[in-house]
Amino acid sequence: VFALIVFSCLVGEGYTNSPSSPQLFCIFNRNEDACRYGIGIGVLAFLACIFFFMVDIYFPQISNATDRKYLVLADLGFSGLWTFLWFIGFCFLTNQWAWTRAEDVHIGADSARAAITFSFFSIFSWVSEAAAEL
Repeated sequence: VFALIVFSCLVGEGYTNSPSSPQLFCIFNRNEDACRYGIGIGVLAFLACIFFFMVDIYFPQISNATDRKYLVLADLGFSGLWTFLWFIGFCFLTNQWAWTRAEDVHIGADSARAAITFSFFSIFSWVSEAAAEL
């Protein structure tokens, strides 16, 4: 859910333009990489959650212990990796937001703050997912 919120905040109001130009730019210090990173990890995290949810549904029907072990290790490894990536994303978005000039923000400040906040919450949700696998 947090990944969807970050993704939708950045897609919905993460890009803006100045009143004198029709050219869109990322609200985070005009850094396109900040918006792309947040959107990218948000989409991939959402898709991974769907995949691992389906694995959890079919997990009792998997009789091979080796396959079960690899699925659990994959879930643990992915959760650990995504914890790190969300931490990087939170730091990156926060840093870029701190350097954003006030005159560049006409609309979308609340969405930018929401993206930062929910990327922070995502760190703890992925840590709890990794801890549940242990």
